[in-house]
Amino acid sequence: MSATARRTTSARRTRRTAALLLGAALVSLTATACNSTGGASVSTEAKQTAAASAAPGSAQPASGPAGKSADTPKAPAKVADTIALKSTDTGNTADVTAVKVVDPAESANEYLKPADGKRYVAVQFQIKATGAQAYSEAPFSSAKVVDTQGQAYGASLAETKAGPAFQTPTNIAPGDTGKGFVTFEVPNDAKLDKVQFALDNGFASQVGQWKIG
Repeated sequence: MSATARRTTSARRTRRTAALLLGAALVSLTATACNSTGGASVSTEAKQTAAASAAPGSAQPASGPAGKSADTPKAPAKVADTIALKSTDTGNTADVTAVKVVDPAESANEYLKPADGKRYVAVQFQIKATGAQAYSEAPFSSAKVVDTQGQAYGASLAETKAGPAFQTPTNIAPGDTGKGFVTFEVPNDAKLDKVQFALDNGFASQVGQWKIG
């Protein structure tokens, strides 16, 4: 294929991606209009598996006064942990895992590179639809990364060599699991600290948060 043909193909792919993002943005705006949240909450508690809870030496609730159990402080969820999330209005739920972070990540498109002074970071998520309804959203609009200064960064249009991105929208039947990467463009000097994800295309009142590193 000639260089001109490659550029044409790349341009078409970029326009198609932009159109998909615009459609997802309209869905997100609709979700916002329909949402009647009472304020967001950040969930940092990892979902404990049955195997982990039954393992020898696993943490047990401490005993408090008069034989009452006291809650043992839990460490914040980290990358590779799963957080059980729920939507705001539909009652739908999903188990979301921030599988891994690839930092920096190389662009999969030779004509689409990070802006000067910036880099790509790719985060792989796994989503299991645990509710009665299918998961049918755009994961890129649900995810953010946050640096040590508290600055949050939304998803980029780019795809990287870290692995396949989610389709837009992503459709996962109840009980099934989907996996894909979301790409972010961040300053070269930004030290990332957290990954966040929320259902309802990012507008759910509950936000899952994972510690990086």
